[in-house]
Amino acid sequence: MPQNDAVRISAKADYAVRAMAELASAAGTGPMKGDQIAQAQGIPLKFLLNILSELKHARLVRSYRGAEGGYELARDAKDISLADIIRAVEGPLASVHEVRPEEIRYEGAAASLQDVWIAVRANLRAVLEVVSLSDLVGGALPEEVRALATNPEAWSSH
Repeated sequence: MPQNDAVRISAKADYAVRAMAELASAAGTGPMKGDQIAQAQGIPLKFLLNILSELKHARLVRSYRGAEGGYELARDAKDISLADIIRAVEGPLASVHEVRPEEIRYEGAAASLQDVWIAVRANLRAVLEVVSLSDLVGGALPEEVRALATNPEAWSSH
């Protein structure tokens, strides 16, 4: 029977990070067309355009109209974390029933559960806030992230 891990990365978040990685890799060469990004990463164009709009609204991307138009990063890739991107398209990194963990209170036997959810969020931040687009595109992940990823237990699906 397949195992379901508790933390799920949505297609939207995955596509957003991949689109931003394409933009980071093209930084300095001028704006990229949406269809170029979509083709390079295998992202449905209509979905991508909606994601780029959200990234623009979050001031992570700039767009330009016209024949030479397209999209580019709004700031340097080293100044954009994966957490910034995911928050732009998904909201908070961790929520429980659409509520932030610090706003939830549990009683009785579950009283410590709030601390667990806050610890889960802290661990997500410990990875997603320290990895910049520059790190991702350059393949130079921070040592603490590389250590987590190379731990054989991290590759286990249970």
